[in-house]
Amino acid sequence: MELFADRAEAGAQLAERLRDAHDPVVLALPRGGVAVAVPIARRLGAVLDVLVTRKIGYPPTPELGVGAIAEGGEPVFDLALLHRLGLTPESVADVVEQERRELARRVHAYRGDRPLTALEGREVIVVDDGLATGGTARAALRAVRTAKPAKVTLAVPVGARDTVRSLGQEADELVVLLVPIDFRAVGQWYERFDQLSDADVLDLLGRA
Repeated sequence: MELFADRAEAGAQLAERLRDAHDPVVLALPRGGVAVAVPIARRLGAVLDVLVTRKIGYPPTPELGVGAIAEGGEPVFDLALLHRLGLTPESVADVVEQERRELARRVHAYRGDRPLTALEGREVIVVDDGLATGGTARAALRAVRTAKPAKVTLAVPVGARDTVRSLGQEADELVVLLVPIDFRAVGQWYERFDQLSDADVLDLLGRA
């Protein structure tokens, strides 16, 4: 399989697959999803906004996600993983509260006091730069559902096969360009996969 040059190229390819969308709202998951979403919103002439998510990490090893939370939604846990680790949702309540605070900080950093674009009755396209475990995407999709959109599409350039299969139950439509057999990490499918800062996100949103 060929690699994407960068997130912008991946977004341009996704835009071609999404061109039949009817007056959608494009919701990017910061940070990497914003760079993918910008060319999609431009191609579709769509409203672009961000939907902030946060991973809920296993306390001894925060890099290991046991769940995620999205603005406007409740925490979504990997219950099987919690069970294997001997944890319950209640036992990670302190971590959830920390992530709620960080989520609120990022929402304010990206949108200030402006509320999330109204989604009720609209076609919504949720965009990220790839799916590994899919935890944050799942939390995002469930949060979007609570706003009563007419249709929810998840659009990503690349995703792990099992994750793509499981998230098919969360969205009305799933658009994934690459579903490699040998998926190990999102970044391996991009020639350039720089880490983005809050300043990068604000610059992308400003130029969009």
